[in-house]
Amino acid sequence: MKTVPIISAQEAAALVRNGDTLLVGGFGMTGNPVHLMHALAELPTRDLTYIANNVSEPGLSGGRLLRNGQLRKAVGSYFTSNPEAVKAYQAGTLEVELLPQGTLAEALRAGGAGLGGFYTPTAAGTVLAEGTDTRVLNGREMIFVPALRGTVAFVRAWRADRSGNLQYRLTEQNFNRGMATAADLVVAEVEEIVEVGEIAPEHVHTPGLYVDYLVQARLTPEDLGSSASVRGGARKVDGARTHMARRALRELRRGDVVNLGIGIPTLVADLITPEHGVNLHTENGMLGVGPAPEDGGAMEYPVNAGKIPVTALPGASYFDSADSFGMIRGGHVDVAVMGGLQVDEAGNLANWAVPGKPLLGVGGAMDLASGAKRLIITMTHTDPDGTPKIVAECTLPLTARGNVNMVITDKAVFEFVDGVLTLTELMPGATLEEIRALTGARFAERVAVG
Repeated sequence: MKTVPIISAQEAAALVRNGDTLLVGGFGMTGNPVHLMHALAELPTRDLTYIANNVSEPGLSGGRLLRNGQLRKAVGSYFTSNPEAVKAYQAGTLEVELLPQGTLAEALRAGGAGLGGFYTPTAAGTVLAEGTDTRVLNGREMIFVPALRGTVAFVRAWRADRSGNLQYRLTEQNFNRGMATAADLVVAEVEEIVEVGEIAPEHVHTPGLYVDYLVQARLTPEDLGSSASVRGGARKVDGARTHMARRALRELRRGDVVNLGIGIPTLVADLITPEHGVNLHTENGMLGVGPAPEDGGAMEYPVNAGKIPVTALPGASYFDSADSFGMIRGGHVDVAVMGGLQVDEAGNLANWAVPGKPLLGVGGAMDLASGAKRLIITMTHTDPDGTPKIVAECTLPLTARGNVNMVITDKAVFEFVDGVLTLTELMPGATLEEIRALTGARFAERVAVG
């Protein structure tokens, strides 16, 4: 059995050359190779192609490289959380390739498995599908996505043995496991290095054959900066949003696997009790999500897709991002509850791109909207200026086509009955005349008072 060299973060950073493609693991504040990235930021290495879920904040991942001008191109699913990435893109100093989060994870898995690429229904019919090879397979429109590989991968794990076997903790697997397979040279930053045999074979998540170097570096709250103190906390909620969340909860059945998006859908999680029997799924790699902890942050608990610390219920499980999105894309998630910007008469959804802002933040929305068995959208009935959000045809960039099953607003509930947008319920205080005036789409009426 081989012995993997143990080197310093500085020695590892020096392995990256000008023009390399660098894969960087992590999701939010979890599983980031922070020390490797800081060491690389101290070097003059330039013209890098950076592949990660997010360029992220300076203290977590690639933000310092971006600030230093070391990145030529960034490939990922969500860059809008870093204002510096947006400015660099708008200034033309950073090339950006945006991929849905599940597509990114699967492209890395394909690259690590020696495949040329794959067809996926995610993003079909959207602006991200423009220029792609599009085919109808098994009755569904799908687009071809090339595999992704890197020159060097920086990943973070909890433990390693001296042969390079890696064990991840909580939701650290995220993109790390796939990236460890998809680069010519892999450096694993780990909390602890143990002797061969101290990690039981069934606890090895990444076999040592993928790993070329180990760097031991302990993670502290100071390494994560402000992200280490993120808490679930109490949310400021108005009555209308609470009504929407409660109405959405009524649609969930015992035994359902449910994914809740950010915004109003997160309020549903606050209402779920063990008696509901709902199994919450988060796309960064966890099934069996529990409530926010009373005390503690990202150093002590797993995080959900909103990067908020959560607890794990009995029977919970952890996995990597590729497996998580395989669950979604494969139709194993029963219900997705998501926010929306527009829904139209054809059941199309637009919820990821705002007019006047760069298209740099799709995240996992396209995967969820096209992959869940049932899609429920919660949103206000109109924009603040009174513009309807239920429209004849979406004018904003689409997230998914024809997948919406139900729309819950602060005014009403709509369902697609035999493919027809149908008003089925009025929310408290709303009138039929008001709904007719504030809805920009044609709809049938089977009205009940909420």
